[in-house]
Amino acid sequence: MFRTLRNLLPSQSALSSGSGQVKAFDPAQLESLNTDPYLFIFRTELNLISVFDDLKYDRSDLDALSAPMRRRVLDRLAPFGFRQVSGGVFAHDVSDLHMHIPKYRALGASPFDATRDTPRRDQDFYILTPTQTACHIIDTKTPDEARALIKALIAKHPVNLMRIFDYLGDSDQHRAFADLVGHLKFLQREAVSAEPLRSRRALR
Repeated sequence: MFRTLRNLLPSQSALSSGSGQVKAFDPAQLESLNTDPYLFIFRTELNLISVFDDLKYDRSDLDALSAPMRRRVLDRLAPFGFRQVSGGVFAHDVSDLHMHIPKYRALGASPFDATRDTPRRDQDFYILTPTQTACHIIDTKTPDEARALIKALIAKHPVNLMRIFDYLGDSDQHRAFADLVGHLKFLQREAVSAEPLRSRRALR
């Protein structure tokens, strides 16, 4: 699979400018990826890229980036000058910036642990499923901030709310989210029953 992903990325020569140098990258450029309905960028402080998964979930569904989800985000990163440097790390040749796809965890693992074995630096990004994105937001933002961000997320990328609920702990952030689950389920149900989500299909 990784050989296939490498083939999707341009060669070093293709990334060079007319002067023979790879151009520096400003992370603000990633905001342009939000025009892609299958991607949602949370840049400031969070540094997350959510990749659309599906419209409906069972709470026991596997939560991991599929090969088509990986291809989608890599297709969009390649023109900026990113290349694969290891199985789940994509780096820019000039700017000190890495994109990390978390290591696969066991089927029954908590989505809150998705990035536990994939450390990153402050300037780096995680590429996550929408459910993993929501969990990262819950754990890193205040309850009020998390509420607003997750409402924005589910309007574009539905998440597996019941899977998240099953793994909630006793922290203040988790208790606050538990109180919101019913309301978020209603908002997500409304979102997926209307355009543009209603006609969107999972990546194949």
